[in-house]
Amino acid sequence: MKRKREVEKEPEMRSATAELSVLAQFKPVDHAASDIPTKPFLSVCNLILQFLDKVGPTMTVLRQDIHQNIQRLESIYESDPSMYSNMVEILKKETNEGSTRKLTSCSRAFLWLTRSLDFIVSLLQKLKEEPRMSMEQAVEEAYSLTLKPWHGWISSAAFKIALKLVPDSETFANLLMAKDKKNDTLSEEIDSFISRLSPFLEDIHSILRLYRLDRLKSA
Repeated sequence: MKRKREVEKEPEMRSATAELSVLAQFKPVDHAASDIPTKPFLSVCNLILQFLDKVGPTMTVLRQDIHQNIQRLESIYESDPSMYSNMVEILKKETNEGSTRKLTSCSRAFLWLTRSLDFIVSLLQKLKEEPRMSMEQAVEEAYSLTLKPWHGWISSAAFKIALKLVPDSETFANLLMAKDKKNDTLSEEIDSFISRLSPFLEDIHSILRLYRLDRLKSA
């Protein structure tokens, strides 16, 4: 029975794209960057954890950070799902309290989850656009573009060491791919995922700039 469930399990890429379709239903018609539904956003972030598992041990620290940030946001959401159904309401609450910059704030959790999604998009784009690029180089370049500018030297040094543990590109692609599917199908799924996620990341970054959170670095 367990084996059957594993076979029927939908690939992370496809599941994440489906969650992004839910997010799209909430996007304002006038494209105002003011509505990021909390629960669908966290669902996408949870699927990213499964994606990072396939990258390997080099993502352990990042995975732990993402998991902790998801838990922090889930906790406040579950305390009052009606009030905190929109991430912006959480930012407003902490802004009024003057707590957005605290290390344990939900605002910081939201910021780092967004940066982690930036990393995933950058990595997938590199692997798709430059198929001959090694997985190690793709991960390193994506990290340098999205996370490294905001990390301290300890986090950066730890990442550099762990980088040697990433799988090769072919192995990674096979891990992402649904059974009995071809590379062309995976490429299409990556395109669909990126095209759906990127507009929301743009909205989120606009919100982060509005609340002056976009330049915060790790402690």
